Amino acid sequence: MKNSIKTIAFDADDTLWINETYFQEAEQQFCTLLENYLPGDSISQEPLETELKNLHLYGYGVKGFVWCMIETASRVSAGTVPLKIVDDILTIGQEHLEKPIELLQVLRKLWSS
Repeated sequence: MKNSIKTIAFDADDTLWINETYFQEAEQQFCTLLENYLPGDSISQEPLETELKNLHLYGYGVKGFVWCMIETASRVSAGTVPLKIVDDILTIGQEHLEKPIELLQVLRKLWSS
């Protein structure tokens, strides 16, 4: 099967490897950090709005996601978010970048054929 593959296209989202669960985990950690500023159900919408606003600047990915979490923390706290929370957000991003790349089962099957 490997010899019959002529083209492989990469679309850079979670169709090739597991990453959405990592973003969800990071978002939950972010919501916990900011629970004193907004209730959890409303704070979870804030980073998405910031990401959509900044998509043309940052594109997709962990680093842009972290920048948007920091911007969101500043906005929802009216600029009073403690530096400790900013440090915690940076740690969330660093840990996210260190996550292993886990190929999805369908890609593993294709690759091993």
